[in-house]
Amino acid sequence: MGGHDVGLFWKEAKSLAEFADYSDDADLAKWVCGGTSFLNRPDFLSVMIRHLLAILTIGVLAMATGCHAIDFYTPSLQRPVPPEMEPPRELSMVSLPVYRIEPPDVLRINVVKLVPRNPYRIGPSDLLLIHVLGTMKGHPIDKEYKVEADGTIVLGAPYGTVRVGGLTVEEAEADLTRILGMILREPLVSIRLTRLAAVDELASVYPVGSDGMVNLRNYGMVYLAGKTVTEAREEVQARLAQYFDSPQVSVDVVQFNSESYFVVSESTAGNGTMWRFPITGNETVLDAIARMESFSNMSSKTIWVARPAPGDCGQDQVLPVNWDAIAHGGITDTNYQILPGDRVYIVDDSVTGMNTFIAKFAGPLERLLGIGYQGIESARDTETLGRSYNSHRVN
Repeated sequence: MGGHDVGLFWKEAKSLAEFADYSDDADLAKWVCGGTSFLNRPDFLSVMIRHLLAILTIGVLAMATGCHAIDFYTPSLQRPVPPEMEPPRELSMVSLPVYRIEPPDVLRINVVKLVPRNPYRIGPSDLLLIHVLGTMKGHPIDKEYKVEADGTIVLGAPYGTVRVGGLTVEEAEADLTRILGMILREPLVSIRLTRLAAVDELASVYPVGSDGMVNLRNYGMVYLAGKTVTEAREEVQARLAQYFDSPQVSVDVVQFNSESYFVVSESTAGNGTMWRFPITGNETVLDAIARMESFSNMSSKTIWVARPAPGDCGQDQVLPVNWDAIAHGGITDTNYQILPGDRVYIVDDSVTGMNTFIAKFAGPLERLLGIGYQGIESARDTETLGRSYNSHRVN
């Protein structure tokens, strides 16, 4: 391409960039025709053809230069590493370091043993096993009774309701003996606490607050950020020991929200989508891609894993992925285990990127050609109508 041709090409490209931003069909027609009606431009089609050739020229140059996202991985710079430093893969996974609880994780606490400290005061939702000797025939009292919200238990007809809330078990036995003694002859009352309401209150899920604290509701706050599950269990038990005798609980992480990895999909047009997934310790590249919502539309084969390096390392850790080998051949060499903080990066291939590039410029041109075609058809219809009218007048 000579110097004169290059100048003409860039002039056409600049002109094309000007009309690519027009969004209104009328503005497009006005631009093409230099502010006049395009019906007065006999070279309308030649102008359109010149701009179409400019688009095709730009497309050829883009394909020749490789219109694709930058791949920072350079195989020639890769150095062999010792076997013990090889990244873990699908068939050679490693165990992650002991997980430490951080905001905004979610924990589940279950009660193993919960014995109240003496003297325990009966409260709402407690379960009491009550056994009474000397009751009326056909009306025994020998079962579990739940303490109502107002602190009462319902013994049923003909015994009625008795208030036990706020009393110790011994006080409740004495009070119930006195009340039943009004209608029974020397009743023998036995009461045993079978289940604490606190068991149901504590057995629940708890989010870790932004300050690292967990709210145990009626039993105060406990700081669990930075602790392992074992350490967290000991902290919770120490807190509950203020209210119960040698409590035992279990603590589990049900949502690992503080440690995650990312899947980044980017197109050559500059558009991108990112997903953030919590990590559990056994994910691979194949698992990460399977969780993508738009996996069915993925046409690219250019994938790599970017792994954060220590701050003083000063080197990027980029692991190239052979997608065809993983998906079609079941080869696990590049199906790396995902570690916390990893970025699985996916970019459009050159064909997909070229289609996007051409579509960006072909859209306005397609509308412009449509306007021209409709204008020419309208002019022909008007001309035909005028000839018919004049012929009618002559006749």
